[in-house]
Amino acid sequence: MIHHLDKNFIDPIPVKFHDQPAYCAHVEEEADGKPWFHDIKEYLAKREYTELANPTQKRTLRRLSNNFFHSGGILYRRTPDLGLLKCVDAKEASRILEEFMLGLTVHI
Repeated sequence: MIHHLDKNFIDPIPVKFHDQPAYCAHVEEEADGKPWFHDIKEYLAKREYTELANPTQKRTLRRLSNNFFHSGGILYRRTPDLGLLKCVDAKEASRILEEFMLGLTVHI
């Protein structure tokens, strides 16, 4: 909050509403066939870097891995509010989006 001379006044926050919801129905496949989180998962499992990793990439991987944990073969990302997000590859993300879109058409 911002301190204001008139203690009963709060500046309004502008909010934009769109007439149509936006949908994402396309997920790109990984070029190398490995999911986007492959290096993080491998680092957490083995505490080893890939052979070609330079010092900057190693530091980035260590920093990124602090927000992830591996449990039962599944990689999760911790959110600031202590929630957990399951990491999925492009194939599973596409399946989830298809199920979601199907659910929307059934309920509309």
